[in-house]
Amino acid sequence: MKNQLLKFNSSYLHQAASVVGSKERQGPLGEKFDSFSEDDRFGQDTWEKAETEMVKRTVEALIQKSEIEWDDIDAFAGGDLLDQCIATSHAMNNNGVPYLGLYGACSTAAEGLIIGSLLAEKGFTVGTVASSHFCSAERQYRFPLEYGSQRTPTAQNTVTGCGSFLLNSKKSDVRVKEAIIGRIQDNGISDANNMGAAMATAAIDTILRYFKKTGRTEKDFDIIATGDLGQEGLELGKEYAKSLGLILGSNYVDCGMLIYDLKTQEVGAGGSGCGCSASVFAAEIYPKIKNGEYKNALLIGTGALLSPKSIIQNKIIPSVAHLVCFERV
Repeated sequence: MKNQLLKFNSSYLHQAASVVGSKERQGPLGEKFDSFSEDDRFGQDTWEKAETEMVKRTVEALIQKSEIEWDDIDAFAGGDLLDQCIATSHAMNNNGVPYLGLYGACSTAAEGLIIGSLLAEKGFTVGTVASSHFCSAERQYRFPLEYGSQRTPTAQNTVTGCGSFLLNSKKSDVRVKEAIIGRIQDNGISDANNMGAAMATAAIDTILRYFKKTGRTEKDFDIIATGDLGQEGLELGKEYAKSLGLILGSNYVDCGMLIYDLKTQEVGAGGSGCGCSASVFAAEIYPKIKNGEYKNALLIGTGALLSPKSIIQNKIIPSVAHLVCFERV
């Protein structure tokens, strides 16, 4: 498999926007998000409609910050955790922009950035978006909130959040340099309350493949951010990497741990969901690349590829991790 590394010559990230819920606003990154909703309903009467409204607000914020119009966008790619990605597709309804629906579970933000970068190389102006909502995800994957189910310590809190990005071939401060598409990994994990363990090896597999293909090491990057491994997955990933000869240091972080304060907020092992890495990258990591604090950065979006039916059937949880390399121009 010789063609595993994608190299981009003229793909640039121009802008990012993020919208989150109340719990995310109360976390360490709270002031950095573009906006939030105090009641998490975003003025709607169902959780699914609330997520759609959150996506709408995020992409509208992206367009406003980019100082463009809908007609200036050639395509939009995005997705969420709900069946058939209904939150995103309903948000994109009637705006006239060609749309690519994506599903990579929590890796969707990175997947969208890869596809967006490929289209940007062809001269497209592309928007990408990824979202998740705690209440809509709980209803689909576990139990309605009214049930009041107890959660295990390894369980993660689905982030109510959304991140959106604008890419094209015009030069900007942030270049999308390279990418690696993830491979499906199977750790034999079937516990839906331990997705970090299911995804940890996929993240390390992708990172090692990238280092092998490029000759770079972890020391070449200011930050290496995985998507949503949480505390459990982050530590398991470090142990697995160490067994393969890769020592990950303080520049290795996880978006699921950055978005919450694990000591004061009741979030289990940290955050998860499509909106986790999307909103953290948009609000925290991208601005630091743009202002020069980070010269080189890796985002590894990790996804647990489960469904409500696969959980009921006690099937194992395959996982995947997509890597995107950014550099400050």
